[in-house]
Amino acid sequence: MTTPKPIAAEAAAGAASLPSGEGLPDAATLARWANEMFAAVGGAHASPISPASPASPVSPPSGTPTGTPAPGTPIPPATGGGLPAGPKAAAAAAQARSPVSAALPAFGASPFGAALPGLPVPDVPRPDSPVALETLRAADLRHPTLPSVPSPSFAPYPSYDPGLLSSAAAPSFYFLSAPAAPAAPDLWAPAPTPAPASTTAPAPGPGPAAIPAHRPFDVQSVRRDFPILGEKVHGRPLVWFDNAATTQKPTAVIERLSHFYRHENSNIHRAAHELAARATDAYEGARREAQRFLGAGSPEEIVFLRGATEAINLVAQSYGRKFVQAGDEILISHLEHHANIVPWQMLAREREATLKVVPVLSTGELDLEAMQRLLSERTRIVSIAHVSNALGTVTPIEEIVALGHRAGAVVMIDGAQSVSHLPIDVQALDADFFVFSGHKVFGPTGIGVLYAKSRILDSMPPWQGGGNMIEDVTFERTRYQPPPARFEAGTGNIADAVGLGAALSYLQSLGLHNVERYESDLLAYATPRLEAVPGLTIIGNAPHKASVLSFVIEGLDPVAIGSALNQEGIAVRAGHHCAQPILRRFGHETTVRASLALYNTCHEVDAMVRVLHRLASPGVRRTR
Repeated sequence: MTTPKPIAAEAAAGAASLPSGEGLPDAATLARWANEMFAAVGGAHASPISPASPASPVSPPSGTPTGTPAPGTPIPPATGGGLPAGPKAAAAAAQARSPVSAALPAFGASPFGAALPGLPVPDVPRPDSPVALETLRAADLRHPTLPSVPSPSFAPYPSYDPGLLSSAAAPSFYFLSAPAAPAAPDLWAPAPTPAPASTTAPAPGPGPAAIPAHRPFDVQSVRRDFPILGEKVHGRPLVWFDNAATTQKPTAVIERLSHFYRHENSNIHRAAHELAARATDAYEGARREAQRFLGAGSPEEIVFLRGATEAINLVAQSYGRKFVQAGDEILISHLEHHANIVPWQMLAREREATLKVVPVLSTGELDLEAMQRLLSERTRIVSIAHVSNALGTVTPIEEIVALGHRAGAVVMIDGAQSVSHLPIDVQALDADFFVFSGHKVFGPTGIGVLYAKSRILDSMPPWQGGGNMIEDVTFERTRYQPPPARFEAGTGNIADAVGLGAALSYLQSLGLHNVERYESDLLAYATPRLEAVPGLTIIGNAPHKASVLSFVIEGLDPVAIGSALNQEGIAVRAGHHCAQPILRRFGHETTVRASLALYNTCHEVDAMVRVLHRLASPGVRRTR
């Protein structure tokens, strides 16, 4: 055994050998000492320590000495780029160096990123191998041993740092720096006409720092942004395949909500105090974020509501009641969620109109030829889902909008299932209305968006009355605010609107085109592996699909399948998915639905497929 030179002695020798005034040993010397110490102690430890490379986020800028500055040397402030200074930087750097966050081994030759730790693959062939079926039937997959996986530490996402809002610079709040108030208006004058919608997006207001657009897509890095993915269910790492029902929330959203309640909480628009100013700026900043996300022409085209369901009801009860008359027609499709069926049924019954339904082909695609035949000069509203929540079918909304407009109808797009998967540009689509829910796009529950063209919003009467949506009230009459305030009666969901803004900003930082490509590849990976499960049938095989896999297994109750997956920590939806007509079109009352998102991995797909093979094995008791 070689006895290492005493560290203290070598340290003294190293210090003596340094040029005068250069201070402590450099990083390379410190690393060598540490490695020799670990070698002397013995035992398992991390890889040998090496000095920071020039590309490391914790290395000094190019051209600077690597040693510690001499006493009295001023330390320059942190500059832009890289990690922020302070404890957050140390935590992020430690996470980057951690063996847990190091590059994980990919499963086979998969191009889809590293495998999820904690979901080992049993010693059985892959489902797509020639001998898979017979081997998997014999394999004991009932209780795979899953090692304990430590919950990762999460550095705050760079999109939002509460410290950014504590700047000494005075913010430009909406009333604190406003000009003198004008003379009192004539209370009986007609409501002023809103200015034409601007085609230039406004500059961002005060609030969270902008996120650099389109950072490289790394699924393991993305997963670290979602704290709940470190959760365990029944002792297994959580696999969240219920994204069509709701998505999980990134740290950026969680911290933004916390900051609002800690530092900004107030009602908005109607008070001359600091917290009202902060809350108003945050709320209206989220509106501008939604405008940018959808490509709307103006923030005034964005209305905050509880979600897509309330947005569809608003259009039906405001626009529909005004413009749909007896004998008119409303056109929807067989693919629709109940939220895009029931409000139109109610309106048609009330106005004595006719509700028509575009049929669906055996692949799950819309029958566009039938749609053209169903459109007529009596069609007033066309309302179609962009993506089917039950089948994943992506509808050709550009063609749908064009067909609807050719017939003289307004067109609404239900984007609840598309906004987290596909880039959206409502102006390029020429959609009259577009709706979505925040919780389907990594934002909070209870908040959503209605986009509508300015000229259409201007023509619509209020749906609900109360505070905030009025300009003047007497006992004889009320004069209403212009949109969007006209449709936001009472105190809205202020904090969750701010959280939604953070979610949209986060998603845009990843790049929707990057997300779409990754999820398309993940769907292509998962589909043949599910099809290889004996007795499994995927419902809906449209050529253009989002990452939804709705399926049944012959002889098995979908609820029992969902329960078995849950015991392995895998969350799927089992039921009718609030889309009974389309499931019945394919002869089913219920299915199992696995819906994938940007943080899911091929390794998670493999874990689900293993359970499904076990359930499909001979000898498993059939429940239907």
